Amino acid sequence: MRVFVGGIETETNTFSPMPTGKADFTMIRDLSGLSESDGFIGPVEIFRKRTLERGWEFIFSLQAYAEPAGITVRSVYESLRDEILEALQAAMPVDIVLLPLHGSMVAEGYDDCETDLIQRVREIVGEDVKIGVELDLHCDITQEMVDAATAIMLYKEYPHIDINEIADQLFTVIADAVEGKTNPVMGLYDCRMIGLYLTPFEPMRTYVDEMVLAEKRDGILNVSLAHCFPWADIPSGGTQALVVADGDIELANQVAEEFGKKLFDMRHELDPVSVSLPEAFNRAEAEDSYPVVIADQADNAGGGAPSDSTFALQELLTRGITNAAIGMMWDPIVVQVAMAAGEGATIDVRLGGKMGKMSGDPLDLTVTVTKIVPDMAQYWPQKEGTLKIPCGDSVALHCQGIDIVVNSQRTQVLSPDVFSTMGINPQEKKILIVKSTQHFYAGFSPIASKIIYMAGPGSIPPIFKEIPYQRVNLHKYPWIDNPFE
Repeated sequence: MRVFVGGIETETNTFSPMPTGKADFTMIRDLSGLSESDGFIGPVEIFRKRTLERGWEFIFSLQAYAEPAGITVRSVYESLRDEILEALQAAMPVDIVLLPLHGSMVAEGYDDCETDLIQRVREIVGEDVKIGVELDLHCDITQEMVDAATAIMLYKEYPHIDINEIADQLFTVIADAVEGKTNPVMGLYDCRMIGLYLTPFEPMRTYVDEMVLAEKRDGILNVSLAHCFPWADIPSGGTQALVVADGDIELANQVAEEFGKKLFDMRHELDPVSVSLPEAFNRAEAEDSYPVVIADQADNAGGGAPSDSTFALQELLTRGITNAAIGMMWDPIVVQVAMAAGEGATIDVRLGGKMGKMSGDPLDLTVTVTKIVPDMAQYWPQKEGTLKIPCGDSVALHCQGIDIVVNSQRTQVLSPDVFSTMGINPQEKKILIVKSTQHFYAGFSPIASKIIYMAGPGSIPPIFKEIPYQRVNLHKYPWIDNPFE
């Protein structure tokens, strides 16, 4: 058996002021020296390992990854896509194609890059080749995508602590299919909702556990929920349940409807828990134990925000709060200046607020450089092990009792490593502000006395009715309480 693997991963915030260009992509064409713990290459490594274990031939083309931002430049998407397609054409004949993608990638001229890529792969390989697709749960799924693929599976957890686990499950289903042991078919159900569903908390915790249990039913191979990516203003936007069954499309549709309706019935319990910036700080200051973690959700680089907003830092300064830390602020210029000055230097900087009105005003500060770490990395906790995520050159600055982590590679906070690697003990801080929506949770929940989700100003507002949609069909909850009536 010949197994072909390649993919493009990014998530597009169509409201972001930053286009996604060629320089934003990390492109991997050689897997030498990499492992499944290296960032988002994990699924590729799982596919390679499982392929070689069976004595099959593994053919790798390209895995390209970009931190979420604005719409991808058309020529960039097309060049990456065509590189994969040309490699596939050259590798023919193949028996399996495995595509580690994201979902919700938008390029100029393409509302849904994943559907475009999967359909073009199908055109090359024909109807008999098995195509397996892994997607982030913050995706949008089209019927055209379902029609072109053999099986699509999504992460179940948010934060995504099961990336490699789902890749392993996908490989098994596709390998069984190519050997004639199963016949995957897929059912899709539109929940008519837009939301952000945090899986560590009820009722989502039980819901995810029930999806896992459903996969033990006769004939069910996988149950997924596409949460949607709320900051993509595209017609296909919305939450959908997806089920892969063994040869029984009626069963697939029935179970997809079961889980879709189950989610819809929970809709009021799933409303956002985010509070305003002033309320978040009021609550944090009222706490006696520490650290209190405030999630600056609206400036999350992982959702396409610049991660350079100054609103939260300005609030710390205005209130005179000390024994606090904030990270990571993306400001390559300040990083460059601080690295040139060296550890121990006291310098004047103009920090943040560079990417537009949703970033706030730059702050003119006198700071002391307390730590410099070239090529800093953080280690994102998973169900098994961690994923190494690069943060670029990073510096720790101290200002008026506040420690500020500034980095050169726009990345959300995933782990307390962001602070501890910079010489800051996160457990000793009264308040920790993390620029992340939910992925911080696995790393910070074990040390936090309290977690507060903050809907401050920023490019990815977590209150969905505030998002200025133009193209999404809003005949959905929360705009309409029951769009099925």
